[in-house]
Amino acid sequence: MNLRVPDVVANAAAACGAGGWLRDLPRLIAELEAEWSVSVGRPFPHSSEAFVAEASLADGTPAVLKLLIPQDGAAGRHEITTLRLAGGQGCVGLLRDDAARGALLLERLGPSLYDLGRPLAERLEILVTAAVTVWRPAAGSGLPTGADKARQLVDFVTTQWEELGHPCTEAAVEHALACAARRRAAHDDERAVLVHGDVHQLNALQVPGRDTFKLVDPDGLLAEAECDLGVMMRNDPIELLDGDPWARAHWLAERCGLDTTAIWEWGVVERVTSGLRCTRINLQPLGRHMLKVADHLATL
Repeated sequence: MNLRVPDVVANAAAACGAGGWLRDLPRLIAELEAEWSVSVGRPFPHSSEAFVAEASLADGTPAVLKLLIPQDGAAGRHEITTLRLAGGQGCVGLLRDDAARGALLLERLGPSLYDLGRPLAERLEILVTAAVTVWRPAAGSGLPTGADKARQLVDFVTTQWEELGHPCTEAAVEHALACAARRRAAHDDERAVLVHGDVHQLNALQVPGRDTFKLVDPDGLLAEAECDLGVMMRNDPIELLDGDPWARAHWLAERCGLDTTAIWEWGVVERVTSGLRCTRINLQPLGRHMLKVADHLATL
């Protein structure tokens, strides 16, 4: 198979020591084509943590094959659990899955918000509408908690900042670690709901023939709902330098009836974490922009 893996996916696989997975991709795809009676076509160019390609079912129905980079054996299980719990509401529909091989067969959706180029205010409204649809009680689902996520982000920021040669200021790192500690301490199992965990414009795809959107690539958490809104504070970072940087957090809080400070603090942690992750896989200039804003906000 003449397989063209997007550079960002190849870089991400190399960064986590998954070179063998890259070499075995053609064989894995051929196995799944036979087992699931699907035909796999061209890959999508904007994926970063998985190989994602067009697929067709035996009856010609469009679908998508997603193969996760084997960074964390639990990641695939959590994504599958989240999609099952969502049941196609707010999130993409799950057609088939194989958690052991990190393989998912998904419904085919349309263009992303990124591709459509909608204005920021419109994007935020679309993202909030999709996220709210996902939120629901899911106790006992086995998903990690918001406290777990905060702990993992602390570990990631601490190690990656050193390994990458301090690409942002120490003040930005300390700000992120303090915010993560407060969100970890604030976790409440009784208030926690199912959240997507990575709500941004590349993960929001249009439902064909409709002006509605579903989310793809869920991390899957049981956390305070503000965790999802914090991701919306992470993205479009440069816009936060124009005017009151808290304005977006205030709008999100009012729109959803949630806590502004919690949204802001999740945003601080997400911005530094994602800036470091983008730097690690050379996804630029986004990484530089996120860390530049993190540096600035740490001084306020």
